[in-house]
Amino acid sequence: MGSNQRLRKLIFAALFAAIIFVGISVLRIPLPAVVGRPFIHFGNILTVIAVLLLGFGYGGAAGAIGLGMFDILNGYAATSWLTVIEALILAAMTEVTFKAVHGDQRPSLGKLYAVSLVAGLTKIVTSWCTGVIEAMMVGTTLKVAMIGSFASLLSATINSVACFILVPLIYMLLVKIGFSRQRFNQLG
Repeated sequence: MGSNQRLRKLIFAALFAAIIFVGISVLRIPLPAVVGRPFIHFGNILTVIAVLLLGFGYGGAAGAIGLGMFDILNGYAATSWLTVIEALILAAMTEVTFKAVHGDQRPSLGKLYAVSLVAGLTKIVTSWCTGVIEAMMVGTTLKVAMIGSFASLLSATINSVACFILVPLIYMLLVKIGFSRQRFNQLG
Protein backbone atom coordinates (compact mmCIF):
# COMPACT_ATOMS: atom_id res chain seq x y z
CA MET A 1 0.00 0.00 0.00
CA GLY A 2 1.49 3.33 -1.07
CA SER A 3 1.80 6.30 1.24
CA ASN A 4 -0.92 8.15 -0.69
CA GLN A 5 -3.35 5.26 -0.13
CA ARG A 6 -2.44 5.04 3.57
CA LEU A 7 -3.01 8.79 3.96
CA ARG A 8 -6.44 8.60 2.31
CA LYS A 9 -7.46 5.63 4.47
CA LEU A 10 -6.19 7.47 7.54
CA ILE A 11 -8.28 10.51 6.60
CA PHE A 12 -11.38 8.36 6.12
CA ALA A 13 -10.70 6.58 9.44
CA ALA A 14 -10.43 9.96 11.18
CA LEU A 15 -13.65 11.04 9.49
CA PHE A 16 -15.41 7.89 10.70
CA ALA A 17 -14.05 8.39 14.24
CA ALA A 18 -15.45 11.93 14.22
CA ILE A 19 -18.81 10.79 12.81
CA ILE A 20 -19.03 8.07 15.46
CA PHE A 21 -18.21 10.55 18.23
CA VAL A 22 -20.67 13.17 16.99
CA GLY A 23 -23.32 10.55 16.24
CA ILE A 24 -23.27 9.27 19.81
CA SER A 25 -23.10 12.77 21.27
CA VAL A 26 -26.11 14.00 19.32
CA LEU A 27 -28.38 10.96 19.40
CA ARG A 28 -28.42 8.75 22.46
CA ILE A 29 -31.31 7.43 24.51
CA PRO A 30 -30.39 6.42 28.07
CA LEU A 31 -32.01 3.32 29.54
CA PRO A 32 -32.23 2.20 33.16
CA ALA A 33 -29.98 -0.71 34.07
CA VAL A 34 -28.73 -2.63 37.07
CA VAL A 35 -25.12 -2.33 35.88
CA GLY A 36 -23.61 0.68 34.13
CA ARG A 37 -25.37 3.55 32.35
CA PRO A 38 -26.28 2.06 28.96
CA PHE A 39 -27.95 3.93 26.13
CA ILE A 40 -29.19 3.37 22.61
CA HIS A 41 -26.90 4.89 19.98
CA PHE A 42 -25.53 4.40 16.46
CA GLY A 43 -21.84 4.11 17.35
CA ASN A 44 -21.66 0.35 16.83
CA ILE A 45 -23.49 0.56 13.50
CA LEU A 46 -21.02 3.18 12.30
CA THR A 47 -18.08 1.12 13.56
CA VAL A 48 -19.27 -1.91 11.57
CA ILE A 49 -19.73 0.27 8.47
CA ALA A 50 -16.19 1.65 8.94
CA VAL A 51 -14.79 -1.88 9.13
CA LEU A 52 -16.75 -2.99 6.06
CA LEU A 53 -15.36 -0.07 4.07
CA LEU A 54 -11.85 0.33 5.49
CA GLY A 55 -10.99 -3.09 6.89
CA PHE A 56 -10.09 -4.12 10.43
CA GLY A 57 -7.09 -1.85 10.99
CA TYR A 58 -8.47 1.52 9.93
CA GLY A 59 -12.14 0.72 10.65
CA GLY A 60 -11.36 -0.77 14.06
CA ALA A 61 -9.21 2.23 14.93
CA ALA A 62 -12.03 4.57 13.91
CA GLY A 63 -14.50 2.73 16.14
CA ALA A 64 -12.11 2.51 19.09
CA ILE A 65 -11.20 6.21 18.85
CA GLY A 66 -14.75 7.47 18.29
CA LEU A 67 -16.35 5.34 21.00
CA GLY A 68 -13.41 5.70 23.39
CA MET A 69 -13.24 9.49 23.07
CA PHE A 70 -16.97 9.75 23.67
CA ASP A 71 -16.58 7.77 26.89
CA ILE A 72 -13.60 9.79 28.08
CA LEU A 73 -15.32 13.13 27.48
CA ASN A 74 -18.79 12.18 28.76
CA GLY A 75 -18.37 10.70 32.22
CA TYR A 76 -17.40 7.15 31.32
CA ALA A 77 -13.61 7.60 31.52
CA ALA A 78 -13.12 4.91 34.18
CA THR A 79 -14.49 2.26 31.83
CA SER A 80 -13.45 3.72 28.47
CA TRP A 81 -10.77 1.05 28.17
CA LEU A 82 -13.53 -1.57 28.13
CA THR A 83 -15.30 0.32 25.34
CA VAL A 84 -12.10 0.37 23.27
CA ILE A 85 -11.65 -3.39 23.77
CA GLU A 86 -15.30 -3.96 22.82
CA ALA A 87 -14.88 -1.88 19.66
CA LEU A 88 -11.78 -3.83 18.64
CA ILE A 89 -13.47 -7.19 19.26
CA LEU A 90 -16.50 -6.01 17.27
CA ALA A 91 -14.20 -4.88 14.44
CA ALA A 92 -12.29 -8.17 14.45
CA MET A 93 -15.45 -10.30 14.37
CA THR A 94 -16.90 -8.12 11.62
CA GLU A 95 -13.73 -8.43 9.53
CA VAL A 96 -13.43 -12.19 9.99
CA THR A 97 -17.08 -12.73 9.10
CA PHE A 98 -16.94 -10.34 6.14
CA LYS A 99 -13.93 -12.16 4.69
CA ALA A 100 -15.47 -15.58 5.37
CA VAL A 101 -18.76 -14.89 3.60
CA HIS A 102 -17.57 -12.56 0.84
CA GLY A 103 -14.07 -13.47 -0.16
CA ASP A 104 -13.34 -11.41 -3.28
CA GLN A 105 -16.97 -11.37 -4.43
CA ARG A 106 -19.20 -8.33 -4.48
CA PRO A 107 -21.21 -8.45 -1.25
CA SER A 108 -24.85 -9.50 -1.50
CA LEU A 109 -27.55 -8.28 0.85
CA GLY A 110 -27.98 -11.75 2.36
CA LYS A 111 -24.27 -12.07 3.10
CA LEU A 112 -24.23 -8.60 4.61
CA TYR A 113 -27.04 -9.68 6.93
CA ALA A 114 -24.86 -12.62 8.03
CA VAL A 115 -22.06 -10.16 8.84
CA SER A 116 -24.39 -7.81 10.72
CA LEU A 117 -25.91 -10.74 12.65
CA VAL A 118 -22.45 -11.76 13.88
CA ALA A 119 -21.68 -8.12 14.72
CA GLY A 120 -24.92 -7.79 16.68
CA LEU A 121 -24.39 -11.01 18.61
CA THR A 122 -20.79 -10.01 19.30
CA LYS A 123 -21.99 -6.71 20.76
CA ILE A 124 -24.43 -8.50 23.09
CA VAL A 125 -21.69 -10.84 24.35
CA THR A 126 -19.10 -8.08 24.80
CA SER A 127 -21.67 -5.86 26.55
CA TRP A 128 -22.45 -8.66 28.97
CA CYS A 129 -18.74 -9.24 29.66
CA THR A 130 -18.18 -5.51 30.12
CA GLY A 131 -21.12 -5.35 32.52
CA VAL A 132 -19.66 -8.19 34.57
CA ILE A 133 -16.28 -6.42 34.77
CA GLU A 134 -17.88 -3.07 35.64
CA ALA A 135 -19.96 -4.64 38.42
CA MET A 136 -16.91 -6.41 39.82
CA MET A 137 -14.95 -3.13 39.70
CA VAL A 138 -17.40 -1.70 42.25
CA GLY A 139 -17.12 -4.72 44.51
CA THR A 140 -19.93 -7.12 43.65
CA THR A 141 -19.39 -10.85 43.60
CA LEU A 142 -19.03 -12.71 40.32
CA LYS A 143 -22.47 -14.33 40.54
CA VAL A 144 -24.24 -11.03 41.29
CA ALA A 145 -22.20 -9.31 38.53
CA MET A 146 -23.20 -11.94 35.99
CA ILE A 147 -26.89 -11.69 36.84
CA GLY A 148 -26.86 -7.89 37.02
CA SER A 149 -25.07 -7.64 33.70
CA PHE A 150 -27.57 -9.97 32.06
CA ALA A 151 -30.44 -7.87 33.43
CA SER A 152 -28.81 -4.78 31.89
CA LEU A 153 -28.63 -6.01 28.28
CA LEU A 154 -31.70 -4.16 26.97
CA SER A 155 -29.77 -1.33 25.29
CA ALA A 156 -27.17 -3.74 23.86
CA THR A 157 -29.97 -5.87 22.43
CA ILE A 158 -31.71 -2.86 20.88
CA ASN A 159 -28.39 -1.61 19.47
CA SER A 160 -27.68 -5.08 18.09
CA VAL A 161 -31.08 -5.40 16.41
CA ALA A 162 -30.59 -1.95 14.88
CA CYS A 163 -27.13 -3.05 13.70
CA PHE A 164 -28.58 -6.18 12.12
CA ILE A 165 -31.28 -4.25 10.27
CA LEU A 166 -29.42 -1.08 9.28
CA VAL A 167 -25.82 -2.08 8.45
CA PRO A 168 -26.60 -4.03 5.25
CA LEU A 169 -28.97 -1.33 4.03
CA ILE A 170 -26.53 1.51 4.74
CA TYR A 171 -23.61 -0.40 3.22
CA MET A 172 -25.55 -1.19 0.04
CA LEU A 173 -26.59 2.47 -0.21
CA LEU A 174 -22.96 3.55 0.17
CA VAL A 175 -21.92 1.07 -2.54
CA LYS A 176 -24.59 2.49 -4.86
CA ILE A 177 -23.24 6.02 -4.44
CA GLY A 178 -19.66 4.92 -5.04
CA PHE A 179 -18.17 3.81 -1.72
CA SER A 180 -16.96 0.24 -1.25
CA ARG A 181 -14.08 -1.68 0.22
CA GLN A 182 -12.77 -2.40 -3.26
CA ARG A 183 -12.72 1.30 -4.06
CA PHE A 184 -10.94 2.16 -0.81
CA ASN A 185 -8.39 -0.57 -1.53
CA GLN A 186 -7.76 0.89 -4.99
CA LEU A 187 -7.14 4.42 -3.71
CA GLY A 188 -3.73 5.66 -4.52
